[in-house]
Amino acid sequence: MKKEGHPDYHTIKVVMTDGSTFETRSTYGKEGASLNLDIDPLSHPAWTGGPARATERGRVSKFNQKFGAFGLKKQS
Repeated sequence: MKKEGHPDYHTIKVVMTDGSTFETRSTYGKEGASLNLDIDPLSHPAWTGGPARATERGRVSKFNQKFGAFGLKKQS
């Protein structure tokens, strides 16, 4: 295979939401780069089984907040 056909695969540091870190190999950034996670298995309710935080709203609630009363008329 051609050498230029492969991505640069190197070691990076991943920083979890609680501040813990680990090293892994990735094509992200350059050698020694840090990848800071906003959501990870330690904090996301999909993995923890806990309730969602107020900042983690879904698309439906965002849509309803923006367009909820648009074009709706109350029936008397």
